Amino acid sequence: MLDIAEELNRWVEQGRDFAVATVVAVGGSAPRQPGAALAVDSEGTAIGSVSGGCVEGAVYDLCTQALEDGRTVVERFGYSDEDAFAVGLTCGGIIDILVTPVRGGVFPAALTAASTGEAAALTRIVAGPEDLMGRALLVRPDGSYEGKLGGHPELDRTAAGEARAMLDAGRTGTVEIGEDGSRCGQPLTLLVESSVPAPRMIVFGAIDFAAALVRVGKFLGYHVTVCDARPVFATPARFPEADDIVVEWPHRYLESTETDGRTVLCVLTHDAKFDVPLLKAALKLPVAYVGAMGSRRTHQDRNKRLREVGVTELELTRLRSPIGLDLGARTPEETALSIGAEIVANRRGGSGRSLTGAHTPIHHDGPREPAGRIGSVA
Repeated sequence: MLDIAEELNRWVEQGRDFAVATVVAVGGSAPRQPGAALAVDSEGTAIGSVSGGCVEGAVYDLCTQALEDGRTVVERFGYSDEDAFAVGLTCGGIIDILVTPVRGGVFPAALTAASTGEAAALTRIVAGPEDLMGRALLVRPDGSYEGKLGGHPELDRTAAGEARAMLDAGRTGTVEIGEDGSRCGQPLTLLVESSVPAPRMIVFGAIDFAAALVRVGKFLGYHVTVCDARPVFATPARFPEADDIVVEWPHRYLESTETDGRTVLCVLTHDAKFDVPLLKAALKLPVAYVGAMGSRRTHQDRNKRLREVGVTELELTRLRSPIGLDLGARTPEETALSIGAEIVANRRGGSGRSLTGAHTPIHHDGPREPAGRIGSVA
């Protein structure tokens, strides 16, 4: 639900009644992951998606029904062998959808947190006793929480602890606990949706390729920073879509700024005086991706220089160089696309090969990361 938080937050402010259908579990080649949502208001306006179009009509009807009767339900949709045009996923997957009327509770606070980029986790019961279905907690990074899931005093504390752990990792997914808050007793399944600030992309080198990469990074949901030591090139006029523009020696900026396990670093300077001290620092950081632009000759020379300043062979294995996938790219836009594709493949566990004739999964089960504010199930 948090993936459409900004629009839903406006609905709350306008006093609209609405129902939300949220993907809570998937199987096979399902097009959307847990947390994806479709919402319908009392006037029939719909936003979001749960299946990329396969079952949207049926889910829309479930939302309008929930608005009428106030009931929370879980519905399963799968492939129809008898009629591929019947309500079902023609891709062959299975999805479970939680449909909930939204009227107060912790939902407004969760939507506000997600729409403003605040870290929080919305935790809902998606499987268990009927009278508990859809109950929710909003959990903060410090472990504090709002709302109530059930009657047992330990249930909320245990659920908040599980949600906080998933929030710390920026993950969205399900977890099972007992109805009494222990690992025993009647099980409950909780959907935890993590709202976290957008991951960072730092682009070093204020060149024309960087301008194209900034656009790709924004499209993929990153908070994009451009850094270059040359003030004449690192300007808002040249990079209007960047979130931040920093005039500083790249390695000094990297040593002073915050990064985490979702950060991607793209080194486009291909100048040894910038690259070597920058990559020496970058390859020691626990970031998601480090890529460097340059020809194969530049790559070999750069690796030699990095070894000379103490970079280990293990650290060098983390370097994606020459940067990007082999798309035959020539223009800045094509090159930016190849870099973005490599970042996605690295994040999702993809091979980078053509899907035509391949026998690999279309959707990988590797770690997901947030693109924007919704957390990964990654």
